[in-house]
Amino acid sequence: MPDDLAPGQLLARGVCRHLLTHDFVSVVELVPTPGLRVDVMALGPKGEIWIVECKSSRADFTSDRKWQGYLEWCDRFFWAVDDAFPVELLPDDSGLIIADSYDAEILRMAPEAKLAGARRKVMMQKFARHAALRLQALRDPRLPPGIQDA
Repeated sequence: MPDDLAPGQLLARGVCRHLLTHDFVSVVELVPTPGLRVDVMALGPKGEIWIVECKSSRADFTSDRKWQGYLEWCDRFFWAVDDAFPVELLPDDSGLIIADSYDAEILRMAPEAKLAGARRKVMMQKFARHAALRLQALRDPRLPPGIQDA
């Protein structure tokens, strides 16, 4: 990944690195359903699915009207922000991760809301396809337009 990433992408990088220390693998910018794109989706060793929404500023958070739509696509939902973010803006009933571009720390574990089996299967398939397409795009940068974002 280039170092000229946007602030939210830098947070996502640190989050993904940290989640790997908890044995969670991650993908970024996954679309669970049309109209939604999560910043980080993580898959745990027991099939648990976490979504992490990265917010780089107060304005970034207050302009986001879609985040509640993410709740039905994961077992746990987290916010990831940097250490200067006003965390009192964030809902108390979600997880909290403090991150930078190199690492992160989970300060508050998100409450669990287990996905139904059918929804979990859909998300596992989306996760696998998304990851495989991203890997293929690295191997073959001349994929047809739109394929790597499918």
